[in-house]
Amino acid sequence: MTLSLVSTGCAPEVQSYEWGQLPSIPDAIGFAGSFAGVSNGTLLVAGGANFPDGGAPWTGSAKKWHDQVFALESPDGEWRQAGTLPVPLGYGVSITWRDALLCFGGSNESGHYANAFMMRYKDGEILTEALPSMPGPIANTCGAIAGDIVYVAGGTKAPDSKGSEKIFWSLDLSQNAADRKWKALPAWPGPSRMLSVAGTIGEAFYLFSGASLQDGKREYLKDAFRYLPEKGWTKIADLPNPVVAAPATAYAQDKSHLVVFGGDDGKLAPVASELKEKHPGFSTDILTYDTSSDKWEVTGKIFTQKKENAASHPNESVWAPVTTPLTVWNGGIVLPGGEVRPATRTPRVLMATPVNR
Repeated sequence: MTLSLVSTGCAPEVQSYEWGQLPSIPDAIGFAGSFAGVSNGTLLVAGGANFPDGGAPWTGSAKKWHDQVFALESPDGEWRQAGTLPVPLGYGVSITWRDALLCFGGSNESGHYANAFMMRYKDGEILTEALPSMPGPIANTCGAIAGDIVYVAGGTKAPDSKGSEKIFWSLDLSQNAADRKWKALPAWPGPSRMLSVAGTIGEAFYLFSGASLQDGKREYLKDAFRYLPEKGWTKIADLPNPVVAAPATAYAQDKSHLVVFGGDDGKLAPVASELKEKHPGFSTDILTYDTSSDKWEVTGKIFTQKKENAASHPNESVWAPVTTPLTVWNGGIVLPGGEVRPATRTPRVLMATPVNR
């Protein structure tokens, strides 16, 4: 791994991140909406979608979903394809739990899915086990795990949905496999949303930002909520700005801080269709939420730089990715692939190592 930059901040305990990169995903274009997690000490990145010809919707290119599962056994190793997903899939929820990568929902060319399954990496191969299907198909959703309880919030039901959803579902994985059932829980006291960021500390589930879709139009949100079992939802402090489609889930820095890396703040949304390849990319702000003081703070920047190989990839000029999962591996925060501007993917894999002052 090549380390490159220190981004300083002022949150307690972890004060900065040392940014570097892992070996790139073995695809010339890269993927957005992949699943990612860790099993048997190995980093897994699976599925996602791209425009295989390197084009975009405005050039007439068609999006394609993929089913490959890539495995990286060590930071200085090489990616290998270890298996495939049950179907090509992307834009669902990724969670690492008890040495398995859990995948919930998502979409492909055929529509949205309610499927849930877990993947384990063993002896160089992927072993897949089905989990109970969710109450309905959902994609562009968010989720996180608190102990053994999975939570999934928001999203869209179908590719042609004109509105976002206000669903909040849970699954208790501590139960025997035959007894596991999804529960529909009361939703947060705010607008429906998609592409939000979820996080957990202890038993608490947090829901940050997202975009509310009404009649096909997005409203960028910066509100936030906390859910506690038996106590329900509480409105908490707004974010400084929206973090739509930011890498998810939020990073639990310690027992009282959740960190969100970048995201689409919506400032360029009204002119994105005009900018096309000239879009400068998404927010590089690192936002930290202090659960004890109920306050947000900008605590640093995602490492950004010009691509060394700019001639062959003229559209990719920044690092900060969206529509990508966040997972923790070997003590570092991994952001694999994603979009660096609308319709432009990257095969690069960022890794931020927390540094104590």
